[in-house]
Amino acid sequence: MRSLRVGLAQINTTVGDLDGNVAKILEYGRRAAEQGCDVVAFPELAVTGYPPEDLLLRRSFIVDNLAALQRIVAEAPPEIVLVAGFVDENGDIYNAAAVVHQGRLAGVYHKHLLPNYGVFDENRYFQAGTEAPVFEIAPARPSGGGVRVGVTVCEDIWYPNGPHHDQALAGAEVIVNINGSPFHAGKRAFREEMLATRASDDAVIVCYVNLVGGQDELVFDGGSVVFDERAELVARAAQFEEELLVCDLDVDAVHQTRLHDPRRRKEQLELARGDSPRREAEPARACPLIVLADAPASTEKPRIDRRVAEALAVEAEVYGALVTGVRDYWAKNGAQDALVGLSGGIDSTLVAAIAVDALGAEHVTGVAMPSRYSSEGSLADAQRVAESLGIELQIVPIEPAHAAYLGMLARPFAGGEPGTAEENLQARIRGNILMALSNKVGAWVLTTGNKSEYATGYCTLYGDMAGGFAALKDVPKTLVYRLAAHRNAVAGRDLVPRSVIEKPPSAELRPDQLDTDSLPPYEKLDAILEAYVEDDRSLEEIVAMGHEEALVRRVMSLVDRSEYKRRQAPPGVKITPRAFGRDRRLPIANRYRGY
Repeated sequence: MRSLRVGLAQINTTVGDLDGNVAKILEYGRRAAEQGCDVVAFPELAVTGYPPEDLLLRRSFIVDNLAALQRIVAEAPPEIVLVAGFVDENGDIYNAAAVVHQGRLAGVYHKHLLPNYGVFDENRYFQAGTEAPVFEIAPARPSGGGVRVGVTVCEDIWYPNGPHHDQALAGAEVIVNINGSPFHAGKRAFREEMLATRASDDAVIVCYVNLVGGQDELVFDGGSVVFDERAELVARAAQFEEELLVCDLDVDAVHQTRLHDPRRRKEQLELARGDSPRREAEPARACPLIVLADAPASTEKPRIDRRVAEALAVEAEVYGALVTGVRDYWAKNGAQDALVGLSGGIDSTLVAAIAVDALGAEHVTGVAMPSRYSSEGSLADAQRVAESLGIELQIVPIEPAHAAYLGMLARPFAGGEPGTAEENLQARIRGNILMALSNKVGAWVLTTGNKSEYATGYCTLYGDMAGGFAALKDVPKTLVYRLAAHRNAVAGRDLVPRSVIEKPPSAELRPDQLDTDSLPPYEKLDAILEAYVEDDRSLEEIVAMGHEEALVRRVMSLVDRSEYKRRQAPPGVKITPRAFGRDRRLPIANRYRGY
């Protein structure tokens, strides 16, 4: 019986930390060797960290990355085949996978399909690969012969006729696909369905290893998986955790399945004749066979128990992404402490809870900044939240500064009714206080605005938008409430007090103010925003979904007029398919209106 023991090392790399990334790759490589793995695979661009962006335009970065790879070649356990992402250079540069074995670089695979949509910009940097080599590996156990393995990188497996398909036709029984696949809510299920389809269509075992951790706005959820040739889930790693997922693959089952697959024989015959319909517009990729040196024989090891981690529900995975994003943004930038403007509202409470889970309560300080319009209930709620989370609460009343500002501006403001300018003074005073405390104590400010507010401009430049990181920037208001309920369920108590959840949302910048004075109810607003911002639906399409035309026009106008604000917002965690920023790039000076 032929089998292959594969380790999928979903590690948390840091962009530019070549020494740290190499050390982690070698550490997990040794762990995989100790567990008897024949192959261990690491994520896309694991050597450099992902995504390195314009560091790729620096010649010194490319050279140092190649030197880092050579350290892996020299120090990796010789008895194991190690696959890791790096940047290759041959006139052009390539998003590449190195295949390391017995102290040498046994082969290199160049990524073929370069994504250039959403957060991806790979055509800016990389040349596409042209060959799809297959590696024959002799397992370090008496398993009955060599196993043919195709190595691909991320996007290459998302398309039915990608390089993996040519490798399978050329004899590959296992496809190892290394990834830096950013998270958004619901992506795991879609990704797994795609991978199961690839495995079944090509009668091949698919081993998918993904990056884990936060990098600026992006979060990578791990969730590495193995699907067998029948599209059955064999193994799954946890989301948002570093892990070495070890799995024994029954390679003979692939051969048996292929004996019963007439589709495969038909396509192989067409390719041999040169008359494949699929190849009219696309030539067949060369799939050279690279035979790795025989591994030393060893005693057959007991099979590894299958590990299939539980798939997280939407609220759990989004909350995990937010915690991961905050934790790694602080850690990878050398920060420890966070300040949160704690108003007693649902947004600031959820941000404080995320900060505590990411950094620890001892590293989070809440700052309550009541004004003449702040209710006693809000200040009491801020105190309850601080006690519930176990964080320090500082109370800095803003009334002295507010009164001074109004006095200073009395003449310029004379003759007009109090309005937005007076309201925003309070937000900007609070922003100044938080930034002053940040400068004084070295803690970074976590802003508390959500996606619904950023979308409609219901936020204040240099006020509640001031800070280092926006945890909820891509979280719609309705989801904020669901996340609070989720966190309470996990805690088994009202970690987020009921009084915070149940009171109507308000900025409290004027007497008896409610968010609904300026915005439609969030249930209606978020549905329209999803259609317009994430799906690019037209006015007519959104109205056809059941929304009032006048309301849709108003929301679309608010979104378009607020682009200049969003350009000045701090970065925040991406959790939807289309976040503001790199996902959605619209001109600020723009006279087109589709409504």
